[in-house]
Amino acid sequence: MAGSSILSDAPIAFIGAGAMGEAMIGGLLQRNLLEPEAITASDLDQECLDGVQAQFGVRTTTGNRAAARQARIVVLSVKPQVLAAVCADLNGSLRRNSLVISIVAGARIASMSSSLGHSAIVRTMPNTPAQIGEGMTVWTATEAVSDRQRAQAGVVLGALGKQLYVNDESFLDKATAVSGSGPAYVFMLMEALIDAAVHLGWSRSDAKEMVIQTVRGSAMFAERSPVHLAEMRDMVTSPGGTTADAIYQLDKGAFRTVLSKAVMAAHERSVALGELDEARSQAAKAPKRKPRARATKRR
Repeated sequence: MAGSSILSDAPIAFIGAGAMGEAMIGGLLQRNLLEPEAITASDLDQECLDGVQAQFGVRTTTGNRAAARQARIVVLSVKPQVLAAVCADLNGSLRRNSLVISIVAGARIASMSSSLGHSAIVRTMPNTPAQIGEGMTVWTATEAVSDRQRAQAGVVLGALGKQLYVNDESFLDKATAVSGSGPAYVFMLMEALIDAAVHLGWSRSDAKEMVIQTVRGSAMFAERSPVHLAEMRDMVTSPGGTTADAIYQLDKGAFRTVLSKAVMAAHERSVALGELDEARSQAAKAPKRKPRARATKRR
């Protein structure tokens, strides 16, 4: 039974039952943190709901407001382009003491709070490995989120992998550039290594197997080793050896500089998108002016 967790008295509603919502539901159930009947998944896609219900046995509905009314924790797991409409729809249906957790990329707390008419909000930046429970999620919370709710948020986000709390929302844009976009950098490196191996004469299937295990093993080794990454690199790099020549070419090609510039560009783009989100929110709240009636000339 999942009755002893900090979530035992906190039924959860997932607004959006796509890949990330499904991953969180699976993680919560696998960790025995909640019973299926304490979870409600809401989505307009009935086929998607049927799949989630069949896989996990949770409650499902196509009504976001109905799901939110029954929950103490409401997880926003919809596409960014529909978030504004979803928040507007949920306005007035949240419990006063409910916790809202957003895993929607780029959505700032101020705009969500205004649209929802609610102040207890956790904003997160997960990444794609969260879909297999191996993600990195960075998150922050408003002052209205209680200590218990923060603890609950940590447990919910832990269902996606590892989680890291920050007390400044600006670090969410920074996390977007590093851990959010990070898997794409890693996949691109892996793709390049596989192509290089094929160029050397390996079959693509064998090259893929070698590269995936090399990246996995290196990451696990780095996680478990107490030494600095530079020392670990030196362990592989013999003076005058093959790795030394390879590292020389990477440095000659400005590998570190290019990667750093990529991260900075991602950060700048994340900030710009957040500012656009705020601008749209402000525009939506602004009262529309009625057109002035034109004066008619007397004849």
